[in-house]
Amino acid sequence: MHNSHDPRVLPMRDGVNPCCVVLPSQGRGLLLDFLVQRLPAVSRADWLRRLDAGEVVDEYGGVATAHSPFTPGVRYYYYRELGHEAPIPFHEDVLYQDAHILVADKPHFLPVVPAGRYLQQTLLVRLKRRLGLTALSPVHRIDRDTAGLVLFSVQRATRGRYQALFRERAVRKVYEAVAPWRADLGFPRCHASRLQESGHFFRMHEVPGEPNAVTAMEVMEQAGAWARYRLAPLTGKRHQLRVHMAALGLPLCGDGFYPEVNDPPEGDYSNPLQLLARSLSFTDPVTGQERHFESRLRLRPLADFGGCPTTGAPPA
Repeated sequence: MHNSHDPRVLPMRDGVNPCCVVLPSQGRGLLLDFLVQRLPAVSRADWLRRLDAGEVVDEYGGVATAHSPFTPGVRYYYYRELGHEAPIPFHEDVLYQDAHILVADKPHFLPVVPAGRYLQQTLLVRLKRRLGLTALSPVHRIDRDTAGLVLFSVQRATRGRYQALFRERAVRKVYEAVAPWRADLGFPRCHASRLQESGHFFRMHEVPGEPNAVTAMEVMEQAGAWARYRLAPLTGKRHQLRVHMAALGLPLCGDGFYPEVNDPPEGDYSNPLQLLARSLSFTDPVTGQERHFESRLRLRPLADFGGCPTTGAPPA
């Protein structure tokens, strides 16, 4: 049965749900010409191959061909593909799963969702492929460089209620980080600033104005030139913890973005960012239960780090 909001025209394939493109309300010619123009990352020859294989389907279940006309307003579905994708040699763990949510422990270097050169080597697709959960969707995100907890929604019917928790700041998030120690800074402290995109490498930076990002900070332990910090973001801006710590002269160990861009080459896993999404706590909006989840992952002990901190340097 046709349902344009929840089409079943193409099944999940190897953990990947189909992508959707909507034809504009005006246009003419062939569907093929539109696809080539709209999605130029896929070559004309590749679109022809997909069409010949029956892998482009409209929202009514009709299989498109190389001769299908442009039909204004109709949705078409297809699978995203990558020519080559290097495996990421670290594995996720599922810490909890019920009918509504799933909590996963994500390793460093693994993206949460497909983007750019990552598709199969993402937390979402790995879990879909492993568990067969076609409707699985992350309720929030953490950076590819960050390890730790990610909360997923298992079904569409209750997804909005879990998303609202983050929108309404009703989730208590705690992170752990390793960074230099500064005796001249007092802790615990609260750092508040205004963050906006810098327009360079997806980085954020602090600007004058009303704060839109707030982080509570504590020192958990200190040894020599290094310390382990407890960071509790009260807001959810991109790279918030990394920017706030760097602004205090405390760049996180292994950070390839702050205070300067020094991103390692693909396949270099020698210096993981020392940032861990340690815990998530909230009142379950469906069951009313108090939920608390703790990561089983650990950052490196302070004894593994050298004497004098150097921005982005790996442990000695």
